[in-house]
Amino acid sequence: MSSSALDSYLEAIYVLHAEGEQVLASRVADYLGVSRPTVSQTLQRLQGQGYVEIGEARELLLTDEGRARAEAIVRKHRLLERWLTDVLGLDWADAHVEAARLEGSVSPLVEDRLNELLNHPATCPHGNVIPGNGFVQPKGISLSEAPTGVPLEVIRIVEVAEEDLDLLRFFHRTGLVPGEVVEAGQHQPYEAGIPVKVRGQSLSLDPAIAARVQVRPR
Repeated sequence: MSSSALDSYLEAIYVLHAEGEQVLASRVADYLGVSRPTVSQTLQRLQGQGYVEIGEARELLLTDEGRARAEAIVRKHRLLERWLTDVLGLDWADAHVEAARLEGSVSPLVEDRLNELLNHPATCPHGNVIPGNGFVQPKGISLSEAPTGVPLEVIRIVEVAEEDLDLLRFFHRTGLVPGEVVEAGQHQPYEAGIPVKVRGQSLSLDPAIAARVQVRPR
């Protein structure tokens, strides 16, 4: 298996941990869209190389070396997404795909120059913190659980949502982006969606989709 393929596993474990999940092999398989036997074989390699440990509840834990490598991968990916959207004008979904293709080829020199060009950004376009730039992820609550009838600032789109490219395009197109002010309405019994006002339009979001948007009271 290539180094880039192993890196994708480390990145997946890192992202799922960051979202507060208990990371089991089955969850990594679902996240990456690969078979469970494939995940088991790859995890054995990562364990042998000292990047991953297995906890008492069979959860996957990054070692210090594994976390450092995962953070380096995530840092490159999020810097590239920032550059691809802010400078080249790609939409969120295309930027995510292209960043995944490019991240393995970015040297430390290019990474540093890219960071300087972008003025040391705090987050990727979706609001998730870029490791190594000295910023801490602000606390928020999911839009599905937010207070109704008050202005809410979008903080970020949870990282696991990035694997759904159509959903990324939907968020970007409708204005559910970091820094945007929205307002949630009351989710009525027997109604399918949560009413959300954004940029003068009214949306009805499935609760599972609203849960992927982190907000805080304005």
